[in-house]
Amino acid sequence: MRYAFVAEHRSQFSVWAMCRCLRIQPSGFYAWLKAPLSKRAREDKRQIELRKEAWVESGKVYGQRKLHDDLVEQGESICLNRVSRLTKLAGISAQIGYKRRPGKYGGKPSIVVDNTLDRQFDVEAPDTVWVTDITYIRTQEGFAYLAVVIDLFSRRVVGWSMQSRQATDVVLQALLMAIWRRKPKAKVLIHSDQGSQFTSMDWAAFLKAHDLEHSMSRRGNCHDNAVAESFFNLLKRERIRRRTYRTREEARRDVFD
Repeated sequence: MRYAFVAEHRSQFSVWAMCRCLRIQPSGFYAWLKAPLSKRAREDKRQIELRKEAWVESGKVYGQRKLHDDLVEQGESICLNRVSRLTKLAGISAQIGYKRRPGKYGGKPSIVVDNTLDRQFDVEAPDTVWVTDITYIRTQEGFAYLAVVIDLFSRRVVGWSMQSRQATDVVLQALLMAIWRRKPKAKVLIHSDQGSQFTSMDWAAFLKAHDLEHSMSRRGNCHDNAVAESFFNLLKRERIRRRTYRTREEARRDVFD
């Protein structure tokens, strides 16, 4: 009989013990429970629901800054600090891309040219400056290598190619597509890093044959080609890293889509 009484009133005993520890009256605690949420608390709750909806719609990849931009576009007035606080309360976290593969800088590249672009990423006309880079995508068949060419004026991908080998041909195919699609009427500056594909004799011969000027990042300095690096980071974070590709062809279809 005594144990049944204790089990039935256990929650009340816990409340009394808690109130005694906090040195408050139980009546005050129950009054606080019945009190409506403050205006700010109600607004926080509404904002958290909006964040969760935007996060789910993004494929659960957006972080604080992109969620803030989405809310501003919806007409919400909110500062980035509050977005950060509520995002943490909601348990929302951004998706990140692959970790960079470790590498060594051994030997001397075949051909090295000056950094003509010099991080001047804002250009005034289309098809005057392109940037290019290559990255890898994991599949169950092995790595697939993706090369892209981006027009700095529009920040659009104007050429791309994917192959199973990290050879010069994959970047040449991407650049050939860009030339075929855009048909530039004047000389284009094409900027790359010092990867082996971009320092080869075949690459240099191709640029000369198509009247393209080459600019090259300084060795080991990813910021010199920040636009291409940023594009690959977003692509992997928002699309590639969230999928497991069985074949290279499946990866090709999904990425090009």
